[in-house]
This record gives sequence, structure tokens and C-alpha cells, in this order.
Amino acid sequence: MEHVSSTSLVTLHYRISTADNVEMVSTFAATPATLQLGNGELASGLEACLAGLEVGEHRTFDLLPEQAFGVHNPKMVSRIPRDALPPKAEPKLYEPVSLPTEDGTSYSALVLEMDDTSVLLDFNHPLAGKKVRFEVKVIGVL
Repeated sequence: MEHVSSTSLVTLHYRISTADNVEMVSTFAATPATLQLGNGELASGLEACLAGLEVGEHRTFDLLPEQAFGVHNPKMVSRIPRDALPPKAEPKLYEPVSLPTEDGTSYSALVLEMDDTSVLLDFNHPLAGKKVRFEVKVIGVL
């Protein structure tokens, strides 16, 4: 039987939810995902849960924030002037906004507060600081 290693190409169904079962993402009702482990396609703490699992295995892991998406970092919350937002950005309270960088990539941040002159943005992962439930069913391993 094939086992998942830290560099496996894995086809699996997975569900990520909060500890109180608020589902954030799931492939169980859709096409399974195929992920190359070790490439950052999945958070490292979630990848660690997969290590050693066999094809056909179905498991659920309850993870502390530091095991999943990290603790919430207050240094990643920043107030910026509204005119620093991209021209077409229309920030909405408690919704993500995308901020392009000079090299063509972009960052996503959650709008926490806004007024006429500034916006308070949280650049932490939305699940940072939260306990997470990670459910997986391994379908194939290469």
C-alpha cells in the first residue's frame, strides 16, 4: 500500500472547517484535489497531518492555531490611506481586498475598519489564530 510522504503527489478529498464545524472549503462534493506536497500548495501544518497516511485512509485532525495557519500576528494589521488602494478597489467592511505589488503579485487583506481617509487591513490568513478541523480521504499517491 502506498503511503504519503513529504514530497508525494497526492490525490485526496479534504475539508477545512473551524473547530465548531463551520466549513471553509471542501472537495468532498466535487472533484478531488491533486496536490504536490512540499511546494506550498497546502499549509505545512496540514501537510504534516498527511505524512504516513495510506491510500483509502479517511481521517479527521483537530489542530491548534500554531499547527494549522499560525497565530494571529498583530504586526500584520496595518492602517493605510484610502488613496493607496488600487484605483478600482472598492473596499467593503469585513471583505477581502487585493493589493497588487510592484512585481506583479498581489496580497489579500481583510478590511477591518474604514473611514473617509484610511482603511485598517488584516494581512493574516483568515484562519490564523483559530482552531481548525482538517478532514482528509487519500485517494491516490505517486
